[in-house]
Amino acid sequence: MLAVIAGRGRLPEALLAALPERPSVCATAHAPPDRLEPDHLFCIERLGNFLRWLRQRGVTELCMAGVVTRPPLRLSRLSVSTLWVLPKILRVLRQGEDGALRAAIAVFEDAGVRVVGAHEIAPGLLPPAGVYTRVQPSPVQRRDAALGDGVSVEQGNRDLGQCCVLGQGRVLARETREGTDAMLGALPAEARGGLFYKALKPTQDRRVDMPVVGPATARACVDAGLSGMVIEAGGVLVLDREALVETLDAHGLFLWIRERPA
Repeated sequence: MLAVIAGRGRLPEALLAALPERPSVCATAHAPPDRLEPDHLFCIERLGNFLRWLRQRGVTELCMAGVVTRPPLRLSRLSVSTLWVLPKILRVLRQGEDGALRAAIAVFEDAGVRVVGAHEIAPGLLPPAGVYTRVQPSPVQRRDAALGDGVSVEQGNRDLGQCCVLGQGRVLARETREGTDAMLGALPAEARGGLFYKALKPTQDRRVDMPVVGPATARACVDAGLSGMVIEAGGVLVLDREALVETLDAHGLFLWIRERPA
């Protein structure tokens, strides 16, 4: 049986729409989903109770989808059944972003629940490689896109964001911990005409926190005056692809789902 921990953003809703039947939907009390009604809310101080709830319902697989901010830990509210997992919780909270997610996976898998990625249960969210728009990337833009592979490795090593803006043979902007929207909303004037690049960081576990783009990303790229979007084939989830492509086509931008060289 499958359960989904739903965070904020459009991914949980898109994931449920792609599944043949509705799984159990869970959420953290401090960061519930935007437009879904969870079957169960839990908090980190009562994680042991949540693990017992999963076992009682026969949950064997768990998918984490959406944005969940790191919760505060209030030791005064810790339940007795959570004491055994407290060292693991502290390990999660002390790690950087990627390390915290790997530690969170270990908590559930040590309890007998296999963590699966959104792409494993809804493979349609990972379109195959190709150019999906009327506009095609130019040879210069294709060379600029190749710069993104190295930037992705560098940002992964620094535990930073998953995307950047490229152009003129160089990096014009980088995503920081503030996120993609913050980067696109504060681009320098020289970034106009650049291309948006997003890929899975080499250090990331594909089961959690895979990069996501959707129509809102396309609109932000249009508003920022960019020339197109380049995303990693097999490494970036695409929500509502038809609406995304329609937005880009209407404004003369391209979408290139690009194979990353081995």
